[in-house]
Amino acid sequence: MNNKELIEKFYTSFSNGNASGMTECYHKDIQFQDPVFGKLKGDEAFKMWEMLLSKKSVTTKISFSGIEANENKGTVNWVANYVYGKDKRKVTNKVNANFKFKDGKIIEHIDTFNVWKWSKQALGIVGFLLGWTSFMKHKIQKITKKQLENFMSKN
Repeated sequence: MNNKELIEKFYTSFSNGNASGMTECYHKDIQFQDPVFGKLKGDEAFKMWEMLLSKKSVTTKISFSGIEANENKGTVNWVANYVYGKDKRKVTNKVNANFKFKDGKIIEHIDTFNVWKWSKQALGIVGFLLGWTSFMKHKIQKITKKQLENFMSKN
């Protein structure tokens, strides 16, 4: 499997709610980073996807396009449409992903997106007012890391 096919497998698995298919694409020493979870390594990254997909509803839609990859690096644009939180707020998150590869697997995965746009949708008025601040970004990361720790301790 070439690196473009690896990225396609990752996002097809994501779209289908298949966490094991996603993590099969990751190197055991994966380093993941995004604005909501911050930096995760190894098992944390594997479990993050498992946790997120455990919350996936039938209305969740993942789409991806523009895969580009060579021997060392890759990129893809992907969009997640889902409902978030107790208030079931509709979120459309447009993400740019960048990858590095090692031993035929993804060794580094960095997702970037506009946290303020995400927080306005996911958190409502609080996200609108504070989502652009470093205080809110750190608070979001603290909450999501705690959720991940709790998920990992139960599984």
